[in-house]
Amino acid sequence: MKILRFNDDRIGVLKNESNVVDVSDAISSRKAKGPQRVMEDIIESFRKYRRRFERILAEQSGVPLSSVKLLAPIPRPSKCLAAFVNYLDRPDRSLDTLPNEYFYKAPELVGPEGTVELLDIPPVAVYQPEAELAYVIGKTAKNVPEKKAMDYIFGYVPFFDISARGLTRRTQFLPKGQDTYGPCGPWITTKDEIPDPHDVVVKSWVNGQARQNYSTKFMAHKIPEQIAWITKFVQLQPGDVIATGTYHEGLGPINNGDVLEIEIEKMGRTKFFVKGSGPRKDTDWMPGKSQPTPPPGGGMSRV
Repeated sequence: MKILRFNDDRIGVLKNESNVVDVSDAISSRKAKGPQRVMEDIIESFRKYRRRFERILAEQSGVPLSSVKLLAPIPRPSKCLAAFVNYLDRPDRSLDTLPNEYFYKAPELVGPEGTVELLDIPPVAVYQPEAELAYVIGKTAKNVPEKKAMDYIFGYVPFFDISARGLTRRTQFLPKGQDTYGPCGPWITTKDEIPDPHDVVVKSWVNGQARQNYSTKFMAHKIPEQIAWITKFVQLQPGDVIATGTYHEGLGPINNGDVLEIEIEKMGRTKFFVKGSGPRKDTDWMPGKSQPTPPPGGGMSRV
């Protein structure tokens, strides 16, 4: 099931990949709870709500997806984390050399066709959008064993980790944690629709030009390992969002006026707009090395 927010904070379910069915009235005390708590309620009590949603889907055809304004599927999670360097995208990277580390993103997530605001913070060399698979936590998680970790996932969402390259200060607040640096959507795809999140294709475009095109099979620390490690230190809550990292091939700059697009296999495609104080470099930029070469047999295309 694909669950989304739209228009004046309505809750919808995608039907036949083209229509939105409004299921808002099936949610108990929706107006009193507020946007984030409504989504947490759906996630926490999904077994109950799924039955209600399915009855409505059977009775209604909905309205065209193109006729609604989509909102961030999770408006403000209690925590939004992102993996730091978590793909085997260079010959010198291995499980032994890549740390299982995370940083905080601003929790005010940007929805489809929302705006990423670039700030003029010298000495930023370039701003880059990193297309990533993110997962949404389904229930309170603390000290979760790796073998049970997938039971704590509610669903998945395409996610851009906007990054400011070139800052000498490595605090993640400046290069990755600023407001609007977490655009995501178009919706949450429940985990039953994604048999193996470690074997889906992630793609991105800037102004219609292909940038990234990779498979999540090159993820170093897989999702169960991530959840087991994170919950040793942090208690995750329903609705929390964790982005799994990116394969760095194809990264390039974004500038004022650009249009970003992301698509993940079976999870939908959406776009975002870029607003900034001025142009950035027009050449690809990666810290330390040139763009990586895909591993043999990777099924990657140079983009």
